[in-house]
Amino acid sequence: MLKKRIIPCLDIKDGRTVKGINFIDIQDAGDPIELAKRYVEEGADELVFLDITATVENRKTLVDLVQKIAKEINIPFTVGGGINCLSDVEKIIKAGADKVSINSSAVKNPELISEIANQYGSQCVVVAIDTKFVDGEWMVFIHGGRTSTPLKTIEWAKTVTELGAGEILLTSMNNDGTKAGFAMDITNEVSKAINIPVIASGGAGTKAHFYDLFTNTEASAGLAASIFHYNEIPIPELKKYLQNKNIPVRITENKTA
Repeated sequence: MLKKRIIPCLDIKDGRTVKGINFIDIQDAGDPIELAKRYVEEGADELVFLDITATVENRKTLVDLVQKIAKEINIPFTVGGGINCLSDVEKIIKAGADKVSINSSAVKNPELISEIANQYGSQCVVVAIDTKFVDGEWMVFIHGGRTSTPLKTIEWAKTVTELGAGEILLTSMNNDGTKAGFAMDITNEVSKAINIPVIASGGAGTKAHFYDLFTNTEASAGLAASIFHYNEIPIPELKKYLQNKNIPVRITENKTA
């Protein structure tokens, strides 16, 4: 059985790691380079870097910061925010990222998914889907959750899979930052509807939330931010807990306990 992945997320604004609740009320959460180094030491499986205001501010991702972080880590590194074309992807990959995450640009230009997959391989393309439960339906939002779209989440997940996405980063806007648990229903529906890995994001607050995620959905990874940034749940502690519950995780020896 494939091991479940634990992934910290660095939401970046003005060069700092930040965290909000339901995509608003943004607070500072620390230096991204120091956090990245700490997560490697703690045994994180991957690291996600999202420049959360790049698209809204109509600018490119902070390539210099990506480069600095990449030099300090040796785990798979996904970068997103303000990536609109192949040349943007090239800059991010050259800066040291292993994968790119696209959201708004994928909705506006779905062919970009195929272009990146053809150029760099499907494993390089993570399509981020920010979803919100609206009038009885899970719908896709773009521009950092600021703009609604007519896209239904499950149908969009199927579309991006067909276009060549290698992975989906699914964030429930309703659950984001609440620490009340992942959105099980939509996570399970999406992960069952497609044949590529789904990273669940939004709502992690306890170790039990990850156990529930991995036992009640087919998600391959759980992503969180503030509980890791503020050391509320150390990654080694979380992994030991999951291992004791018979959830397959990668345990790295001689790491910070």
